[in-house]
Amino acid sequence: MPKSSSLWGFSLAFALCVFLAMARFAFGQQIHLPPSVSNSQTMGNVPVRSSDDMQREQMKKANELRQEEIRHDTEKLFQLSTELKDFIDKGGQGTLSLDAIKKAEQIEKLARSVKSKMKQSY
Repeated sequence: MPKSSSLWGFSLAFALCVFLAMARFAFGQQIHLPPSVSNSQTMGNVPVRSSDDMQREQMKKANELRQEEIRHDTEKLFQLSTELKDFIDKGGQGTLSLDAIKKAEQIEKLARSVKSKMKQSY
């Protein structure tokens, strides 16, 4: 908002207050304003948050989301590792199949992802 318009608005509000005070004094009566006018002059109970508070809150939410992703990925990592172990145990002395190698690659990729997320700090 340009300074001139905010200054004009302040001047208008100040002039209105002076006029109402003079009218009250001159007529000896109390002037009742509608709630929308009387409430607009004050902030009342409107919470005011600084940008630092908002940034801290956003960082906290991002950290919670990251931790949830780590939890989910860790559970998936455990599941894949268990499946690979079972597959190898059932396979006996034979060579590993292409499915076992793909599962091992998935485990490696997921493990790197979890490690990367754990290193991030907010």
